[in-house]
Amino acid sequence: MMEGHDLNSLTLSQDLPLSQDSFRQLWDNVVTSTINISSVVDVPQETWRANEPIDMLQALTEEFDENLFELAPETSRDVVTPPSSTVPVTTDYPGEYGFQLRFQKSGTAKSVTSTYSELLNKLYCQLAKTSPIEVLMDKEPPQGAVIRATAVYKKTEHVAEVVRRCPHHQNEDSAEHKSHLIRVEGSQRAQYYEDPNTNRQSVTVPYEPPQLGSVITTILLSYMCNSSCMGGMNRRPILTILTLETSEGTVLGRRCFEVRVCACPGRDRKTEEENSTKAQNGTKQTKKRKSVPALAPNPDMTSVKKSKSTSSAEEEDKETFVLHIRGRERYEMLKKINDGLELLDKEKSKTKVSVKQEFAVPSSGKRLLQRGERSDSE
Repeated sequence: MMEGHDLNSLTLSQDLPLSQDSFRQLWDNVVTSTINISSVVDVPQETWRANEPIDMLQALTEEFDENLFELAPETSRDVVTPPSSTVPVTTDYPGEYGFQLRFQKSGTAKSVTSTYSELLNKLYCQLAKTSPIEVLMDKEPPQGAVIRATAVYKKTEHVAEVVRRCPHHQNEDSAEHKSHLIRVEGSQRAQYYEDPNTNRQSVTVPYEPPQLGSVITTILLSYMCNSSCMGGMNRRPILTILTLETSEGTVLGRRCFEVRVCACPGRDRKTEEENSTKAQNGTKQTKKRKSVPALAPNPDMTSVKKSKSTSSAEEEDKETFVLHIRGRERYEMLKKINDGLELLDKEKSKTKVSVKQEFAVPSSGKRLLQRGERSDSE
């Protein structure tokens, strides 16, 4: 520090020792370089003024997209489940694509595991055994079309209830969809659904076009509970609804058939077809009987009919037939049989005559005496 000088007498323009510039000179020598803000942020020219301060943060956020770094929502690859009604429709509807079903002819043998009755439109199958169903189309459906299988109860008093497997079969199964009655076999693309509104269960499988040289597509269904299972179907008849749908759930066609899951499909099909035929014939006969009034039987007519039948039987007994026999031994054997029958007829005729003579009623009206009896005159 310099001694002997008054600090107040120092001025900024005074030369400092060691050739240092004054603070004002240093300040005046500072050159501020202008920053081209427009190169960083695209600011409109009409809003730019050279001498106006710029809010850098505002300029950066005016054109900033808040959704720039947000990830797009993932699209679900599952098929959309269509909203189902409380009472499903069970009428057939082929639609513009001619949706049809066809079943293999298996007959009514006891060994068959699946058989279809055209008379009753009913499928008979064993528990957990594959039932092939053939699908036919008049033309190719839209890409991504699926076939949905749904089980419903047939009778009106049960139609609102959901068809499920019995608790016994559910507990034995370890599959994720163990409560579903219908399963699709042979396809890893089958998907199982449960409607959130009605709790009805269904399974879908993508529609595959027919292979080269064929006009049908086969799907394999299996039913995982017997119709007689307690806690499940409990002997209540069910229907299976197969619908052709788009990937969005729009119905393009519908087919419906009855199903009975039993131990012997061939036997049950034969029995129910016979009962149905008898019931139809019985209904027709009762109608005819009601139209014809009932008449009391005439005793004279009855006696005439009996006499005619008796006389015709006697005439038939008197007819003679010629029998050509090959071989002497066979002839002798049949001749002995014939002679024995002739002798038997003679004995019968003698017995009838003796009986008539023994029990003949006298003309005087007196009672015949039995052996060992005595007359009143004695």
